[in-house]
Amino acid sequence: MRYLLIDTANMFFRARHVAFRAEDPWEKVGYALHITLSAVNKVFNKFQADHVIFALEGRSWRKDHYAPYKKNRADARAALTEREQEEDRMFWETFDAFKDYLSIKTNCSVIREPNAEADDIIARWIDLHPNDEHYIISSDTDFVQLLAGNVHQYNGITDELLTVKGIFDAKGKEVIDKKTKEPKRIPDPEWLLFEKCMRGDVSDNVFSAYPGVRTKGTKNKVGLLEAFADRTSKGYNWNNLMLQRWTDHNGEEHRVLDDYNRNRALIDLRAQPDTVKLAVDTAIHEQISHKDVGQVGSHFMKFCGKYQLNRASEQAEQFGRWLNKTYQGVLNP
Repeated sequence: MRYLLIDTANMFFRARHVAFRAEDPWEKVGYALHITLSAVNKVFNKFQADHVIFALEGRSWRKDHYAPYKKNRADARAALTEREQEEDRMFWETFDAFKDYLSIKTNCSVIREPNAEADDIIARWIDLHPNDEHYIISSDTDFVQLLAGNVHQYNGITDELLTVKGIFDAKGKEVIDKKTKEPKRIPDPEWLLFEKCMRGDVSDNVFSAYPGVRTKGTKNKVGLLEAFADRTSKGYNWNNLMLQRWTDHNGEEHRVLDDYNRNRALIDLRAQPDTVKLAVDTAIHEQISHKDVGQVGSHFMKFCGKYQLNRASEQAEQFGRWLNKTYQGVLNP
């Protein structure tokens, strides 16, 4: 089976930025919905998928594990003007109506776990379907760590497909690096994950495990490359780096290994606590779309009418192809 895994909030709110070209707030909402639906329609046809899965956000367990996690985003929302807050509320209400429509009126799978993120759902879906092919639809670079022979990522912003064999453009040709003039390649996903766990993630407010650490070491100091090469045997280079200590701006001392393990729990999409994995697996089992909703086309037309999606309604038959597709796969025990 071939699955489309939609990072739903990422797709919708990326579409929202494009929708700001419109003047009226209602037009912006409709434009964002049109872009989102059209994008799913495009990738469904492009990758000839068998089923579409919309992964939704819950309140992340990571906020309990690490208090600063994504606190920067909450601060940014608090700084919005009254008009911006009202528009933000309208978009979230529309997003909720969209996910309810998908869940109740279509045969797509719409998966949400109250204490997990869409990233967790996508990672667990892949692990529960090891023999199937997966296309992650998102611009989020966190998903690069999941790339494998049967797992690919499509970035709709750049219109590029990321695979372990290379990066391909809309015509299926290799993307050429403008500096080297060579085809672009995705570095080893395991290395990328290690590096990110060490350097942290500014976008999610995850601090570095070792600020200022060099990628390549010197004669007298071990770098990330040397420690990574020693990760299996955990010999001198690994311990030399991981047992280093540093002091933050508050005078608090840190051991690199402790902060690395903290960051790995936050960033590694296969390092969730067992309780989280179980909760997400349960949500997938319970919310997967075995149903066969009737009159999907009629429901789609009503949804288009509500949000004045005239162009989409004119192509209802095309959209109906993926809105009608029920789950026919087999979950790994």
